[in-house]
Amino acid sequence: MPEIVTHREILILVAILAYLLGSVPFGIVMARVFGLGDLRKIGSGNIGATNVLRTGNKLAAFLTLVLDAGKGGIAVLVARAMVGEDAAQIAGFAAFVGHLFPAYLGFRGGKGVATFLGTLLALAFPVGVMACATWLIVALITRYSSLSALVAAALSPVWATLLGHPDKTTLCAALTILILMRHHENIQRLLKGEETKIGKKG
Repeated sequence: MPEIVTHREILILVAILAYLLGSVPFGIVMARVFGLGDLRKIGSGNIGATNVLRTGNKLAAFLTLVLDAGKGGIAVLVARAMVGEDAAQIAGFAAFVGHLFPAYLGFRGGKGVATFLGTLLALAFPVGVMACATWLIVALITRYSSLSALVAAALSPVWATLLGHPDKTTLCAALTILILMRHHENIQRLLKGEETKIGKKG
């Protein structure tokens, strides 16, 4: 973690604003815009880009991916520019938590993969690039979005350390734990060989 130098009240405000931004369910918004129905009743019921893709609408899935990643990245960049590095990490974490547990949806949100990657890209670009590359390589080999996310998240603290960003390792580890928790059902399906592959409609 970086040195905490910002006043507690400001950091709390940053966390609240970032959480509210992270809570915006762009998957549901895109599903409604494109007339795809209630995303929570489609496929896995998840509100992320992978489940949007299961509707067959690639543009809606792409926009969901960009917007979900963007809300994490924007939270980090704005907090860094207006406050400092300590606020940037808190904003990234809060936006991520907002996506997982959004106030607008009764605290039942998504798996957080896109927001995780967007947050890392903004926090430490080389670390984010390696996390994205890890996700892509595993996805190309296995066609499992969930497994790709799990491997990318698990290796993120390693990338942070190797690429000269040791102050980001604690945050990476915390985000990884949350991703593992949100993917517990996926892990069970992977072990049973029942997980849905990328591009397959649910």
